Amino acid sequence: MGKGRILTEDDEILSVLEECRTIAVLGMSPRAERDSNEVGLYLVRAGYGVIPVYPGQKEISGLRAYEKTEDLAAGSVDILNVFRKSEDVEAHVADAIRLKPRVFWMQLGVENERAAERLMDAGIDVVMDRCIKVEHARLCR
Repeated sequence: MGKGRILTEDDEILSVLEECRTIAVLGMSPRAERDSNEVGLYLVRAGYGVIPVYPGQKEISGLRAYEKTEDLAAGSVDILNVFRKSEDVEAHVADAIRLKPRVFWMQLGVENERAAERLMDAGIDVVMDRCIKVEHARLCR
């Protein structure tokens, strides 16, 4: 398995957004006013399969939800989109490696270099400090 990369160039991001179809949104709030909920529903409207992951939830905005990433089958998601504080990201790395998404995407304001290194060593590409909704609207519309 090759080493993953940190994706920063528009053509790399566009390729991911065009080729990936299933996105798990870790931290997708059931509250409609939260950014994570808005982003998840935007992705649904853009044609992606979205899997909300949020503790204590079985359904969010009409989508079947999972309480934790451990509940998802390995290979079931192309992108793991992460709405967590930067310091909390590392707690999700081992399970992300088990899931084997093509990309581990940390939302705007979220960066964790140690987590990124571990993910890349496992062959997973990483996006940090970018909003997937903003990037999709900018590059795909």
